[in-house]
Amino acid sequence: MLPQYYTVKQQGSHEITIQKSRFICHTKRVSTEEEAQAFIQEVKKTHWNATHNCSAYLIGERDQFQKANDDGEPSGTAGVPMLEVLKKKGLKDTVVVVTRYFGGIKLGAGGLVRAYGKSVSEGLNQIGIVKRTLMQVIHTKVDYTWLGKLENELRSSVYLLKDIHYADQVDIETFVEQSQTDAFIEWMTELTNGQSTISTGEMTYLEEDV
Repeated sequence: MLPQYYTVKQQGSHEITIQKSRFICHTKRVSTEEEAQAFIQEVKKTHWNATHNCSAYLIGERDQFQKANDDGEPSGTAGVPMLEVLKKKGLKDTVVVVTRYFGGIKLGAGGLVRAYGKSVSEGLNQIGIVKRTLMQVIHTKVDYTWLGKLENELRSSVYLLKDIHYADQVDIETFVEQSQTDAFIEWMTELTNGQSTISTGEMTYLEEDV
């Protein structure tokens, strides 16, 4: 699991007009090529009467799966510039489809490259990009006498309080970046004079808008 990466915030679409042609950028977060292809087919089915439905995707921790499709536009003028935008923005697990309704004015090869690139770039800006950071959930179990102090310390620290469970002891759950796990455990042990039981829980991604 990557410690941190960027991807599209959500499924969405954004339309721009260039020289009377409509360019509609559709985006979605996906984790497999099958999901990407299903989304591409879904857009094609919805916009069956469009002139072109060009697509590109980038999937995997090391971008193992990437594809660009011009869907009838001159070779290299649509899918590749779309893919390049995904790479330039450092995105992963993202598929984009640009639907074009021809408006009667030919753009030429250079114009097409710029148009498809602009459609994806503006679409991503409108729909949003998020940074996903891998977090370790750490459980700190203490007597109730420690709760006030620990809660105050956590809320004013760089760590993110996830939840507090009340049982025989208090179980405080905290999100901690993997690289800071040892530092957190040491800090918490000192705060409680060693009177806490600390254990690691699940790993999960937290998202923030960029």
